[in-house]
Amino acid sequence: MAWIVLVVSGVLEAVWATALGKSAGFTRLNPSIVFLVALTLSMAGLAYAMRTLPVGTAYAIWVGIGAALTVGYAMVTGTEAASVVKILLIVGIVACVVGLKILH
Repeated sequence: MAWIVLVVSGVLEAVWATALGKSAGFTRLNPSIVFLVALTLSMAGLAYAMRTLPVGTAYAIWVGIGAALTVGYAMVTGTEAASVVKILLIVGIVACVVGLKILH
């Protein structure tokens, strides 16, 4: 169960990071609300997962999922330029996350 919660929390990290960027410094209400809700749920899920998973592993996986999805979403939507090198680096992050899961 902790692994499922951790993955969902990592996805929510990408949601709150994206919403933070769209909030324009908390001057736009809807993205600011999405940020606060996603941040709260993401942190609560990370804390829950850390009850049974090692802190370093849980945090690295949470950050990796969030970072890969955030930059992937930005490239798909055109907010950030896509390149082969960026895509390969994101694949590397995903591979490291999978490797941490396999080793645990």
